[in-house]
Parts: sequence; structure tokens; C-alpha cells
Amino acid sequence: MSQYFSLHSDNPQLRLLKQACRVIEGGGIAAVPTDSCYALVCHLDDKDAVQRLRRIRQVDDNHHLTLLCRDLSEIATYAKVDNSQYRLLKTATPGPYTFILEATKEVPRRLSHPARKTIGLRIPADKIMQALLAELGQPLLSTTLILPNHAVPLNDPEEIRQSLGNQIELIIDGGACGLESTTVVDLTKEEPVVLRVGRGDVSVLGRAS
Repeated sequence: MSQYFSLHSDNPQLRLLKQACRVIEGGGIAAVPTDSCYALVCHLDDKDAVQRLRRIRQVDDNHHLTLLCRDLSEIATYAKVDNSQYRLLKTATPGPYTFILEATKEVPRRLSHPARKTIGLRIPADKIMQALLAELGQPLLSTTLILPNHAVPLNDPEEIRQSLGNQIELIIDGGACGLESTTVVDLTKEEPVVLRVGRGDVSVLGRAS
């Protein structure tokens, strides 16, 4: 049965954050709140946890998993970012956007898109996620918490416990999140291409030029 931590949304308890990091570093999968909706996360370098994450979601290697990063310097480690891309990222982050960028060699090959060698990255504004990423000291691999045959993400931590309590190691209760996924923007083209309109305001993307 998964552990269940209730964290203050504005001032997350450091003791519980440290415990959460130990669970993730030990190969655990966690359900966590973000600034869009709940997500499933695991350690970037844990191959077994990544495979379990895909099995829970029932997605294959062609489905982009997303790196949750703390700031722009972390994004630059895992993705190739030119000046115009950087300006757009600086304008739109932190916030509910996922950006598709060309992956660097720091990204394990199994995590980048097999055909395009790209990776999805985002910087969430949620204070619990920011605190968790700061305590962990590196990005987390994530996917939206939408179960197979469901149209919208799970939003209630208790419902998450009932549905996934025997499949994941940790649930972080940060209160209800939204039901909208992130806005997804492909930055590998000459001009940004919005692949999915979600919670992030697309008009912000035009202010970075």
C-alpha cells in the first residue's frame, strides 16, 4: 500500500519532502500535485520505475514523458536551447506549459522520443513541486495522471489512493488540482507550434519575440 503525505500547499513540510525524496530515490513512483493537474513521477535514472510508469499509463515508447525541472538552468542541461527559445521559455515559465525540445546527451536514450530524439520539459509553478525538486536536486520524470480509458486526470488524492494505492509507492496530497493538462508547444521548428491547448495561455507565447 502506498504511503500518503499531506503537504501544506504554500509551505510544504521539509520532513515530509525529505521522506518523499527517499521514496523516489529508492525506485518509487509518486503521485504529485502540479500547477495543471496531478502527475505520476519517478527518478530520471531508474529504468525499472520508468517502465512501471509507462505500464500504469499504458503508453509505449512513442509517448513523450516529461522532465519536471526546477528552473531554466536545468532545462538547458537536458535540452538544446537557442536564444529565441530561451526568451520564450523565460516568458512562459514557471507555468503550465510543456515544451518539446531537442534532447542533449544528458538525457538517457530510452527517455527521448525514439524517432525524433526530442524531450518534453516543463517548470511547474506549484510550490510543493518546486520544493520537492529543490530537495531532490534534479528533475523528475513525469506523466499526467490519466488512467487508461479515462478522459480526464484524477484530481482527488483519496480517489488516487483508491485507484493506484497498490501500484505506486507514494501519494502527495496537495489538495485538489485542475483537470486541464499543460499546453504543449513544439520548439523544434522554425516557429513555435502549439500541439495541445491546455491550461497555459497561448497568448503568452507571442510576447517572447
